[in-house]
Amino acid sequence: MTLRQPFMLAGMSIPPATDQAQGPAIHVQGLEKAYKELRVLRGVDFEVARGSIFALLGSNGAGKTTVVKILSTLLKADAGAARVNGFDVVTEAAGVRESISLTGQFAAVDGILSGRENLVLIARLWHLKDPGGIADELLRRFALTEAGNRKVATYSGGMRRRLDIAMSLVGNPPVIFLDEPTAGLDPQARAEVWQAVKELAQGGTTVLLTTQYLDEAEQFADRIAILHEGRIIVNGTLAELKQLLPPAKVEYVEKQPSLEDVFFAVVGHAGEDDKE
Repeated sequence: MTLRQPFMLAGMSIPPATDQAQGPAIHVQGLEKAYKELRVLRGVDFEVARGSIFALLGSNGAGKTTVVKILSTLLKADAGAARVNGFDVVTEAAGVRESISLTGQFAAVDGILSGRENLVLIARLWHLKDPGGIADELLRRFALTEAGNRKVATYSGGMRRRLDIAMSLVGNPPVIFLDEPTAGLDPQARAEVWQAVKELAQGGTTVLLTTQYLDEAEQFADRIAILHEGRIIVNGTLAELKQLLPPAKVEYVEKQPSLEDVFFAVVGHAGEDDKE
């Protein structure tokens, strides 16, 4: 992807990083975006630590994909600033693109080609040495070796999604954006993708995951932020978010609040505050 013209974010700037290996992998400050009268983002702030999984949670239309598009230089924000891997998304867009991979809501794989051929193609587009070796290693990493020579059209939904994520890792990007990676998948396929994402973080990759599935964020995110009506209304670990609710009631068994309880409690309160 290439942007012909540089663009500017109004209102603020984040000091440049002196070393891309230091500081947070993603730093977002005051992002705003509107489409005519519809204010999608109304001042979004968060940071993502390197090598962690950060879940951006919200309902449909909350602005999750808009945040990802801005961070991946596909969309211009109206105000605010952001850095990815130490690079400003506006003034250093090329550095951002070299640092990231973006996996959208639908698997972008070629069904006519085999899984291995899909990976080899991407490696060649990146002008990498030994594309066949790179493909074989990624097939092994994502438990697709046995299916590697089969046409992707014969793959299950979970296999296609795992291949899609594997293709995103060609070139070893330090930051990967996964926009609703399990949307439309059955429970088994979702579990397969979850395992793949966990292995990404264990290998040092920073993952920003958007989802509307509460159990997904609860399963493996290091930190969770809830985006509601264009703002981050809570941001913390699962344990920290559970502390927002009263202690568990003890009847016959102890019932701890789930992330779903936290989500609806916080969103409900935010909605009531906005009406006042």
